[in-house]
Amino acid sequence: MDSSGNYKGLQVVMSAGGEDPGQEKEQEARPQSGDGRVVSAFKQAKLEKEAQKNWDLFYKRNSTNFFKDRHWTTREFEELRSCREFEDQKLTILEAGCGVGNCLFPLLEEDLNIFAYACDFSPRAVEYVKQNPLYDAERCKAFHCDLTQDDLLEHVPAASVDVVTLIFVLSAVHPDKMHLVLQNVYKVLKPGKCVLFRDYGLNDHAMLRFKAGNKLGENFYVRQDGTRAYFFTDVFLAQLFWATGYEEVVNEYVLRETVNKKEGLCVPRVFLQSKFRKPLRTS
Repeated sequence: MDSSGNYKGLQVVMSAGGEDPGQEKEQEARPQSGDGRVVSAFKQAKLEKEAQKNWDLFYKRNSTNFFKDRHWTTREFEELRSCREFEDQKLTILEAGCGVGNCLFPLLEEDLNIFAYACDFSPRAVEYVKQNPLYDAERCKAFHCDLTQDDLLEHVPAASVDVVTLIFVLSAVHPDKMHLVLQNVYKVLKPGKCVLFRDYGLNDHAMLRFKAGNKLGENFYVRQDGTRAYFFTDVFLAQLFWATGYEEVVNEYVLRETVNKKEGLCVPRVFLQSKFRKPLRTS
């Protein structure tokens, strides 16, 4: 986004209702009133302390039914195919923030030469992954992990992963702790390999619908269920990755219009889709 508020490097795509790649169902009822009130420091501290509990309750309420399977991932991220050095090479991926496997299982079905590490903040979500009939311990290792404080090296060997995916994950983390997530995945990523990122962009429809009193900070909001969402700018994201030692490969907005013909609605969706690389080390 430039200084005039225009989106740079954007892709504009029309999609029918239900095909929103973010797959977040609306949890807020009314547009923002313009009230700039910020949630109290006491409540913000409580939300941070109870973040895991709130996501666990989210999955308890919604089971595996809330998000749709993300079959668009390989289409949007050619890196998942193109990073092979030879045909049928086995890839090792880490899905950081796997939820209940809506991205994980389509990937494993589409590509038989993938081994996946998959972790999530919610122990309940990880259990749903392991209970899925498609879960195969020979092709996937799922584990609980708070990426802001648990060391990934306890589950994943250092510099062993070809691709890390951060898809609608970092937005749920407090902005002050996002760099800890990037430092953590940096340790398990091979030099020269990439983190594939997709998440909410500034002024996405989900942001504009938050009620007054749901604001936690700049571009950071809390939903009615206690889960939180940050809305990224390309500049903020680039600075976050650069400060953690990554190189920018791609960092661009994707603008979509989700159309619900039945209700006669057309709503703007704004996402940020990016790729950042761990530099090759030279001796």
